[in-house]
Amino acid sequence: MTNHVHLLLTPSTDSGISKLIQSLGLRYSRHFNYTYARTGSLYDGRFKSCLVEDHNYLLTCLQYIELNPLRAGMVTDPGNYSWSSYRSHAFGVPVKMWSPHPLYRSLGENPKQRQQAYRQRITQQLDQAVITKIRHCINTGMALGSDKFKAQIHALTN
Repeated sequence: MTNHVHLLLTPSTDSGISKLIQSLGLRYSRHFNYTYARTGSLYDGRFKSCLVEDHNYLLTCLQYIELNPLRAGMVTDPGNYSWSSYRSHAFGVPVKMWSPHPLYRSLGENPKQRQQAYRQRITQQLDQAVITKIRHCINTGMALGSDKFKAQIHALTN
């Protein structure tokens, strides 16, 4: 995407994502400002986020993210977008900075089975209502998941 990125992260600590985004923002701002001889902040505000329930919601979000460049008309095949995790999930291209989610790994007993199952899944178009729901949750910070999951989050956070 030309003006934003999507990250689907499973933190190992409560503040892991916030600390990661803060660190990335500081490092990138420093690099950008040095490169272009400027000063100041690069970002308009806090990053947008939402909690995502595992099960179908996580894989659906992954599908939403990896098909986003296709929906935006930037590529004709999701594998052609160089900043996507699609090639790793669909074809096993090695990566160093992240590891596949356990739910992805459950798609098959071995890498070939997982990749085939994922390629099959990604060919299924996301319903516009699902896309709208994901975008709404991201923009409002609402949890994405079942009613039971949302009730659990509400009980934890009041």
